Amino acid sequence: MMIMYCKFLRKDVNMLKKYSYVLKNLDCAVCAAKIENEIKKNKAFSNVKVNFNTLKLTFEADNNKNIQKQVTEIIKKIEPEVEVLDVNETITTDNKTKTALFRLVIAIVLALISSYVKLPKIISETILIIAYILLLSRTVKNAFKLFKSSHNIDENFLITISCIGAYLVGEHMEGLMVIVLYEIGKILEEKAVNKTRKSINDLMNIKPEYANVLKDEEIKVSPDEVEIGSIIIVKKGEKIPIDGVVTLGNSMVDTSSLTGESIPTQIEEGSKVLSGSINLGNVIQIKTTATYENSTVSKILELVENATDKKAKSETLASNFAKVYTPIVIILAIVVAIFMPMVTNVTYSQSIYKALTFLVISCPCAIAISVPLSYFSGIGRASKSGILIKGSNYLSGLKDLRQIIFDKTGTITTGTFDLYAINVIDEKYTKDDIKRYIAYGERLSTHPLAKSILSVLSDVKDNKKITNFKDHTGLGVSYELNNKKIKIGNSEFVETNSKSENYGTVIYLKIDNDIVGNIVMRDKIKKDTKKIIKEMHRLGITTKMFTGDNKEVAYEVARETGIDEIEAELLPNDKYKKLEQLINKRDPKNKVAFVGDGINDSPVLTLADIGVSMGGVGSAAAIEASDVVIMTDELSKILEAIKISKKTEHIIKQNLIFAIGTKILVLVLSIIGVSNMWQAIFADVGVTLITILNTLRILKKR
Repeated sequence: MMIMYCKFLRKDVNMLKKYSYVLKNLDCAVCAAKIENEIKKNKAFSNVKVNFNTLKLTFEADNNKNIQKQVTEIIKKIEPEVEVLDVNETITTDNKTKTALFRLVIAIVLALISSYVKLPKIISETILIIAYILLLSRTVKNAFKLFKSSHNIDENFLITISCIGAYLVGEHMEGLMVIVLYEIGKILEEKAVNKTRKSINDLMNIKPEYANVLKDEEIKVSPDEVEIGSIIIVKKGEKIPIDGVVTLGNSMVDTSSLTGESIPTQIEEGSKVLSGSINLGNVIQIKTTATYENSTVSKILELVENATDKKAKSETLASNFAKVYTPIVIILAIVVAIFMPMVTNVTYSQSIYKALTFLVISCPCAIAISVPLSYFSGIGRASKSGILIKGSNYLSGLKDLRQIIFDKTGTITTGTFDLYAINVIDEKYTKDDIKRYIAYGERLSTHPLAKSILSVLSDVKDNKKITNFKDHTGLGVSYELNNKKIKIGNSEFVETNSKSENYGTVIYLKIDNDIVGNIVMRDKIKKDTKKIIKEMHRLGITTKMFTGDNKEVAYEVARETGIDEIEAELLPNDKYKKLEQLINKRDPKNKVAFVGDGINDSPVLTLADIGVSMGGVGSAAAIEASDVVIMTDELSKILEAIKISKKTEHIIKQNLIFAIGTKILVLVLSIIGVSNMWQAIFADVGVTLITILNTLRILKKR
């Protein structure tokens, strides 16, 4: 999923603008889906998303001053109590819960008086009716508003009918207890959902609240107001608000909120620092290199917040099930009420009671809430470990990985090369000449290897003016100097069959038509790679490596790490074709991942079922093209992501089996006369509460 910014698209003479609002008092996942579908029906709005996990509504529309009013009118028809607030508006805590508790306590006291205090029947009945009115006031009001505005019915209407129906068939106390338990369940459900949201927000509590900008004096401002190139001061214990470069001071920073790593990082003048990190030591000055909107912390928060917009298959199935479940149960209730006395010995009073029990169970909240909330929790949990997963579908897909293809440099290896050997082939040139010519070309190259080559050839000081420089992707570079045509690259590029005696990455130097020498670079394999590959094999995952390096180097790396198969000397286009062949041959149920870090990996990262980029050293293009970003360069994070995926899916299955199983069981038992409305209300709000609490387990780190 590409990170979404406020974007503008031309539409006739107007522009489409992205809007974002907070939906206060939205406490039902089914209602969130209804709101989204209703707004989508209006052609004035596009890309409509209602995220129940974050209570946010986003859409694109023409620039219109009355847009908030238009959206509010649509929403009020479905959910009268929902308020549409600006994202920057402070949400005040109201007394809804306190009021609900007060009504509940008063009603229970009245019910107890009616049941256990000896009073004239008329007074006892009156007190009981008052208790009913107190408890049903909220549900009746909401049901009436909804029906009046859109002629739809929801759980408020169904609970109201069930309670009144129970009273009319003589089950006075049972009807009262249904609404009592329903109200208690809704209060607990709201608290449980809020607790889950708070737990995820605590995990992602990385947003800096302010920035200390240094102008004529130090000024505290919002990070949104800081421009690129500003000098900001970060004191001990403060969060770095914006990405930048340290211009004064040295310190230690805690990057655990970004990478999941607890070990502090040393920074000094010239060090790049990321927003969201915490300064643990001395005061430092930073020159900003981005706006807050484009800084790391902002991108992470937006990515995580929008990740559940890309729904997993099980989430879509649950949503579709929720749409048909309520109508089916209502139809069954009508059938039971009308036809059961015709084919059995039960009376109409009994069949109506059974039908009312069906209505109590007809809300699919447990299914509609727990599935998306589980994925949101899984994505939040992964983010805390420095693993950014860009959609519920990718989180779900990680558990189905059966093949992982790795790039070599910067993925299996550290990407840091050491100079192993300088070989002179043409005696007219010296080792210093070879180093110098290679350094001239690599200074302008964009290949990741060029930086390592230059770091070991740092003693080459003079900088001749070269002409006709060309960067040949995946092969090497060419240029002209003093009327000499020079090529630097692999054996294919310089057209030679000669092989180096040394194992490593060989960079050949060709001047005019002659191979005059080469340098041999050796890359370091990342720590614990062999152990990680072995664990992947244990999970039934086949490992492969696609690399542009020569076969000798590739086979040596595979031998040391235990990788199953290799494809060497591949150009970016070759990697794409090889991966395409694998995807076409594999079972559609089994996913294929590609793990890379360079700009040349972007096409294959996009093609793979799940593209994983190593975010710490990865290029911006690779990170943008990938579906999972590892903020550190640790391969072990892939295993952790798979474990989070499996745990999330396991809990989703538990919730679905428990919720659906309990509802069906209570429905069956109510038909045969074993269960009553008490069990029905448990199958509704009780099950919802339990599934939400079970979802919280995803956030716990083993």
